[in-house]
Amino acid sequence: MHQKSLKQISPRLSGILVVIAATICWATSGIFINLIIRESGLSAVGLAFWRDLTTAILLFIGILVIKPQLLIVKKKDLPWLIGMGAISIGVFHIFWNKAVLMLGASLATVVQCNAPIFVTIMAWFLFGEKITTRKIIAVILAAAGTILVSGISSVGEWKIEPVGLLIALGSAITYGSLSLFGKKLSGQYNAWTIMFYIFAFGTLTLFTVQLGNPDPWPDSQNFLPLFIGFVIISTIVGFGLYTSALKFLPASVASITATSEIFFAAILAYIFLHERMDLWQILGSVMIITGVILVSMANENNTAEKSLDG
Repeated sequence: MHQKSLKQISPRLSGILVVIAATICWATSGIFINLIIRESGLSAVGLAFWRDLTTAILLFIGILVIKPQLLIVKKKDLPWLIGMGAISIGVFHIFWNKAVLMLGASLATVVQCNAPIFVTIMAWFLFGEKITTRKIIAVILAAAGTILVSGISSVGEWKIEPVGLLIALGSAITYGSLSLFGKKLSGQYNAWTIMFYIFAFGTLTLFTVQLGNPDPWPDSQNFLPLFIGFVIISTIVGFGLYTSALKFLPASVASITATSEIFFAAILAYIFLHERMDLWQILGSVMIITGVILVSMANENNTAEKSLDG
């Protein structure tokens, strides 16, 4: 019985660790974006376009050289890949950039914490994943922790615009769709196959939004090394690890665990950008980690853990 239990838990814990590794990679993106835009003068959407295009090209070349068969996908799965690329990559970048411009990064981040709630509900509806009491507590902890880590100490500091809030909510939903689409496809394709197609379709989406006239490639000498680090660490390794983890985790658990990115981003910003963490931000980080621990300890096959749907 004990060995059987270990076999059930081991893939889950492995998936949790892989998601955490992915979020550490994603957490570097804030530093790279800050330094790249400061160095190059690219717009946020322009940087997203060059990021997605470069990622797609590198993945295509890598797959072509190592294992060309990975480029083959079934026609029936193309709508899922197109949807994941256009919505989870392309439209998400558009919504996120607009939310930050209209509301500021802090409030946009707070609204972004709705993503695990959306994923948990939709995963129950689409995949039959149980909504357990542990998941509910973990979502609440992650959401509250994100609000504290965002650095806002009072509601009066928020620049609330109704349209901006709707766009920010759209950002949370499109970000959450990454876990849902990924869960649908991860059992059928290699992570690198999925990544190539979604970044290719994400690039087309961003190209269309910019009316075929994206920001020109920067000529700054310091841009290239920063951009390479951004593409390799924050994008290819980060998304590759997360997509791989979806083979072992329910979409809702992966999404809740991914909120740990906020914690790692705050730590890295403190180290590299000298952004100070106050007591409330530290408390928020602890709440996020607690939520991740809750979902990593949960055994969904354990009858002791009751679900809301009975």
